[in-house]
Amino acid sequence: MEIMHILVMQSRRILVTGGAGFLGTYVVGELQQKNYEVHVPLHSDYDLRSRAQVEQLLAATKPHCIIHLAAVVGGIGANRRSPGTFFFDNAIMGIHLMEQARLAGVEKFVSVGTVCSYPKHTPVPFHEESLWDGYPEETNAPYGIAKKLALVQGQAYRQQYGFNAIYLIPVNLFGPGDNFDPETSHVIPALIYKFSCALCERKREVVLWGDGMPTREFLYVKDAARALVLALETYEKPDPVNIGTGKEISIRELAEVIAAEVGFTGKIVWDTTKPNGQPRRRLDTARALREFGFQATTPFIDGLRATIQWYARHVASHTPVPANVAV
Repeated sequence: MEIMHILVMQSRRILVTGGAGFLGTYVVGELQQKNYEVHVPLHSDYDLRSRAQVEQLLAATKPHCIIHLAAVVGGIGANRRSPGTFFFDNAIMGIHLMEQARLAGVEKFVSVGTVCSYPKHTPVPFHEESLWDGYPEETNAPYGIAKKLALVQGQAYRQQYGFNAIYLIPVNLFGPGDNFDPETSHVIPALIYKFSCALCERKREVVLWGDGMPTREFLYVKDAARALVLALETYEKPDPVNIGTGKEISIRELAEVIAAEVGFTGKIVWDTTKPNGQPRRRLDTARALREFGFQATTPFIDGLRATIQWYARHVASHTPVPANVAV
């Protein structure tokens, strides 16, 4: 029965918003390898914040299924500078897209949330039932709440309209093709950038935000793409599902590992006047394994080395890193 379901799915047209982005590129590749018909709207052609343009997009592509990846994202610094933008743009894109998908008769809608939606002091490991047990960490709460709206919308639409919406919660992703812009990147690419630049400029120390004690969980982007496609093919329930590895590493240890892999041997200085972000992040991933057989398979160090190698080949810059860059 499951094999037949997948074969039926593969005859469907899949619209992937954000399909030209970091995760989206891998999701599109995974879908194409399975012979799906995939459509990727470009931001220059359609503004998903506009109800009319979303309606035009769905009329033009007539998708059977949608994977919604388009988002405004960034690290702590970017979230602190533009909380209103992070809230409004992410909320309104999801609201318009799901409503127009319902009206257009789309058969399945995959919303991709964020680990930032969890409360600041969620017991570790994070269980999906804890999503509503408190307010998210302040520096990225507007973004996290905006993304969590899609869970509420999807469950409400399933209850009232029978709309097949599912909601997945990936942890921090990394891998080749990541965003290495020091103003908007997340922690792994930001650290690779800073240590690489320090090495090129022969600096003796690198200053990082916080005290290095918070922990984070990281998922290699190829594993994340595989999880999303598995869920698209086989998961049909309203309950949110964590997507991760179930393993955590402190920011301090992460910095030391990246410095060693890059070849930086100088001093790491921690600026404790800057925010740490959420104290710990580690997901309980049992539901993903139970419901659609997902388990991460890429060893962290292998993924990290592939990311650093990609950076060296495609991005490596000699531009000095601004002193206020957050990691």
